[in-house]
Amino acid sequence: MSTAAIATHSGIEGRSPTQMAWQRLKKDRSAKISGSVIAFFLLLAITAPVFTWIMHTTPDEFHPETLDPEFATNPLGKFGGISGTHWFGVEPRTGRDVFLRFVYGARTSLTIALAATLVATVIGIVIGLISGFFGGKTDLALSRTMEITLAFPSILFALAITPVLENVFEGWGLPPGNGTRIPVMIFVLAMFGWPYIARIVRGQVISLREREFVEAARALGASKFHLVFNQILPNLWAPILVTVALNIPTMITAEAALTFLGAGVIDPTSDWGAMLLASVPFYSINPTYTFIPGFALFLLVLSFSLLGDSIRDALDPRSSR
Repeated sequence: MSTAAIATHSGIEGRSPTQMAWQRLKKDRSAKISGSVIAFFLLLAITAPVFTWIMHTTPDEFHPETLDPEFATNPLGKFGGISGTHWFGVEPRTGRDVFLRFVYGARTSLTIALAATLVATVIGIVIGLISGFFGGKTDLALSRTMEITLAFPSILFALAITPVLENVFEGWGLPPGNGTRIPVMIFVLAMFGWPYIARIVRGQVISLREREFVEAARALGASKFHLVFNQILPNLWAPILVTVALNIPTMITAEAALTFLGAGVIDPTSDWGAMLLASVPFYSINPTYTFIPGFALFLLVLSFSLLGDSIRDALDPRSSR
């Protein structure tokens, strides 16, 4: 009796490595919890406009009636003015609804971080494939470029180059303000983020380019493009996926840091980093205004980090914690 017949007769069903990894991931409690937290924040960001309809206001609308008439910087009531009308309270001095600023800030922060991660991943994969496959002077030049980019103090350099890039992008026809600032942030974050994934891809390609299946395809006359993108790249999705999952929290933190330092999103557009910056003068009289975006950033970054660890363990059980 053949092996296939034995497997069929005994009810054994073969599973691919992807299916086995997915089964391991579904059993991981850490992955379930972190994935649920990430899904919750993504849902908040997607449904942000629904809350403006429910609450009959906008994140930019001022509510002076919610402020103390004697001390206009202080919201009326306890915990920063939390009430049935304003679920997270209101901003000091302006009276803008903190909950709406928070959900729209989640949309802004996640959009910038995910877009920068996507751009950095595409650039890193392409450069890593080219560097690892062709080797020689090409690899030397690209490897030195990665090292030089990683050597830059990224935050300080981003602060210095952002005004220059704003002028360049506006010269290309982008509208002033956040219409230019957001693409600049995505570009800057991606330019400092691609070397991390490029180095991982390069190392994997070097270990794969002399493998039997690549040599067999080369002997059959396959082009270099086919070897790189049809033979090698499909074997790299596991480390790429893990790296992307671990890079997203870095991008979220960097985006918030740039905005906090004044090189990010411009008011009145909501952003978690902007909320933290605006809350600094009022942390003693309205600590909830600082706590809400700060704790959300902590929770989201931690969730992405834990999910990345879980994905790595699911794809490579030998590296299990």
